[in-house]
Amino acid sequence: MAPLEKKKEEAAKKKEETADGDKKEQKAEQEAAELSEEDKALLEELTLAVDTLNEADSKLWKAALELIRTKIRDSTSSMTSVPKPLKFLMPHYKPLKEEIYPKMKPAANQKLCADVISVMAMVCSEENECLKYKQLGSQESIGYWGHEYVLHVAGELSAVWNSLDEADPETPGKRSQLKAIVGEIVPYLMSHNAEAEACDVLMEVESTEDLLTYCDQRSYARVCLYLVSCVKYVAEPENTNLLKCAYSIYRRFHQLPDALRLAMCLNDHNLMVSVFKEASSDAALQKQLSFMLGRQQIYLELEGMDLPEEVDADELKEIMTNGKLNGNFLSLARELDIMEPKVPEDIYKSHLEQSKFFSATQPDSARQNLASSFVNGLVNCGFGQDKLLLPEDAGNKWIYKNKDHGMMSATASLGLLLLWDVDGGLTKIDKFLYSTDEYIKSGALLACGIVSSGIMNECEPALALLSDYTLNNSTHMRICSCFGLGLAYSGSNREDVLELIKPVLTDKKSSNEVIGVAALAMGMISVGHANASVSEAIIACLMEKKEKDLAGPFALFLPLAIGLTFLGLQEASEASIAALQILSAQSEKFTKISQLLVEICSYAATGNVLKIQKLLHICSEHQEELDEKKKEEEKKSEEEKKEEKKKDDKKDKKDDKKDEPKVDASIYQSVAALGIALIATGEDIGSEMAFRAFGHLLRYGEQSIRKAVPLALALLSPSNPQLPVLDTLSKFSHDPDAEVSANSILAMGVLGCGTNNARLAAMLRSLAQYYSKDASNLFLTRISQGLTHMGKGTLTINSFHCDRFLCSNTALAGLLGLLTSCLFVKETVLGSAHYLLYSIVPAIQPRMLVTVDAELNPLPVSVRVGQAVDVVGQAGKPKTITGFQTHTTPVLLSIGERAELATEEYLPLTPFLEGFVILKKNPDYDA
Repeated sequence: MAPLEKKKEEAAKKKEETADGDKKEQKAEQEAAELSEEDKALLEELTLAVDTLNEADSKLWKAALELIRTKIRDSTSSMTSVPKPLKFLMPHYKPLKEEIYPKMKPAANQKLCADVISVMAMVCSEENECLKYKQLGSQESIGYWGHEYVLHVAGELSAVWNSLDEADPETPGKRSQLKAIVGEIVPYLMSHNAEAEACDVLMEVESTEDLLTYCDQRSYARVCLYLVSCVKYVAEPENTNLLKCAYSIYRRFHQLPDALRLAMCLNDHNLMVSVFKEASSDAALQKQLSFMLGRQQIYLELEGMDLPEEVDADELKEIMTNGKLNGNFLSLARELDIMEPKVPEDIYKSHLEQSKFFSATQPDSARQNLASSFVNGLVNCGFGQDKLLLPEDAGNKWIYKNKDHGMMSATASLGLLLLWDVDGGLTKIDKFLYSTDEYIKSGALLACGIVSSGIMNECEPALALLSDYTLNNSTHMRICSCFGLGLAYSGSNREDVLELIKPVLTDKKSSNEVIGVAALAMGMISVGHANASVSEAIIACLMEKKEKDLAGPFALFLPLAIGLTFLGLQEASEASIAALQILSAQSEKFTKISQLLVEICSYAATGNVLKIQKLLHICSEHQEELDEKKKEEEKKSEEEKKEEKKKDDKKDKKDDKKDEPKVDASIYQSVAALGIALIATGEDIGSEMAFRAFGHLLRYGEQSIRKAVPLALALLSPSNPQLPVLDTLSKFSHDPDAEVSANSILAMGVLGCGTNNARLAAMLRSLAQYYSKDASNLFLTRISQGLTHMGKGTLTINSFHCDRFLCSNTALAGLLGLLTSCLFVKETVLGSAHYLLYSIVPAIQPRMLVTVDAELNPLPVSVRVGQAVDVVGQAGKPKTITGFQTHTTPVLLSIGERAELATEEYLPLTPFLEGFVILKKNPDYDA
């Protein structure tokens, strides 16, 4: 039967092939019948030429080849579809390649034939034959066959390059041949406004440094823009190489602000100094660079730079240390006419609530007064005046309306009111430092640290005032002095400040809370500096802890601090992660949590897809431990019943003994959820994908994940109240689980921080009414209302700036400190550690655009403010903003907005119109 079946199958196949052949012939005849007279003539001409090549008379070959070349070339100069000459020659491709080409003589004819086959291979072959026959061809200019041909050769070249075997001894020779073709492709693409394709070719053959030789005044900006936009999508070390290449190109064309931006992204101190020195001949440009460094909180020592004598080093130092920030911010406030202090009721708008009667008769609660203290500080943040604390007759009166820890946080809110005003602010805080009440004095210490955040003052008042209290007998003073130092010197990596805090970790009088906050402060000071002494000190401290000490909410700050020192440094943390393995003797669970926390910090804002996949995998696991615990409890209950009669006398003693707390294994998944947002933040596609994943996790994830997802959503877009995210958080703010709802409410505040978003404000007013009898959630709703109206809508806590390219480590560290503490929201923010809300202080920055002249005097000009448009790789000179409105500076900029000058009278010294921008007169401007 088998041979018979085989014959039947073969017969069927033959029948199908015959039918297919007939159909093809019919189709060809049909197409031939549909051809115009002109096309028919072309088809006959080309067929005749191919037939000539089949003849024995070699004298006719050259003329036939030239005819085919001419016809193809005329049709491929601009290709939108397969040209007719190529379409008509497609049936002849195989005979040309296998029969005609091998017999061609002399060599010149063979090369011409190879050129024809190479061009035909674009539409007839998928086996890199376009490149193969290009190499065998006449070696004429690659642009001879048109733009589409060049791109096709480039594509095949990269495929061949990647397929070469490193072990093959012929590989170097083959690569040098390919590089010779690259040397033809790149100049052609650069001269035809295809800089993106040119960059792609050089990236494929690992020769991006060659771009320096190909760039000119016309093309360098587009090349650098493309290189920088590729950085997020390539792995180490390629991303660093691209940044260095773009940096070198900018330096070559003397675009120093752009070069400095890339040097800051690379975190390379030497490159920054080099750029700063190069600008020494232009005083105004140096001031502009100083403003950029100040925004990133980077201070360069000017003493050893050998700057020209005419350079005012003191003024540059003042700009770089943000000494002018407070004055300029208040100028903006006066310009916008928002100097009038607001009271919490202006934010709550209780008169809009339906339950007026209830709110009017509500008793004065200490918890709500504490919320009002926070709201008052946040709303009037940086303005230096309010109606509750700073007036002479009101300060003490209001503070005493709070209780214990509440008095501490209320006093500390003075720091927010006087933010950045180091000289004037400390004078107003001073009287509280002499208070006999321990809580008020502690709060005043923290206020001193908050005031100095982001400002470097030569007198260093924060260090002088706080250094005496780090080892004070009072727990609260220890906490506030350490935390204050962390906020004041965030990102400075000052060894003298770190040495003050280190003894707190090992002191026997330090509670777990003190140690946790001290570690967090150390992490904030050394953020992104890979300070080995900090990680060593914290690991040594952890080794001395027992499992019961590692189970508390503040224990998580120790591995977080290690993570902060390696923030964004990727592989640099591997040694510390390995060293944490030693903790497995105390607690295997805490070891896993610690290692994961350090790892996610190391890859912060990198968009690393592999790490996100790993974290999603962790989140997808279901806790089997819970089932095991239930079984154990059931066994225990049975045993207890049997022994109950025997142990009646010991029952009371047994009840008195409490089980030692153990590390909650579920926090591992909470950290993973937070890590997804931390890694994806700042990268639009990654953020969108993460948001989609969080939607699934909120619905189907474990409880530990659900409480972390609102915090992760806040981390994805702080000060950027996107509607889909807001709606998700609003939905889960009514969740039956207390921790999920609490974190969702606070996340709403972080999301809209400093935006005055009307929709969010209405949502929060509605929540305040809904939770009017739930003290905890009402407290958090009030905090979120304060955050939303922070600085009366003039501030931001988003860590990305400079056209959303640079990430401020200090801002990200502050935000991460707050959100990590909220994984234990009941014990921290809703407990007695509400002072941790001040973690966001290093992230607070004005979201303004102020234009000044070379002498730093205000210079109001017209600017267009609109939504930023991605113009990478687009042809011509596309518009960089859309839907713009014209304003006069100073103006406020929201996330995703971009500004450009609306006048040609002035030229900006930086292409990024954010923060402080120095303008100079345009010499070519005619009034």
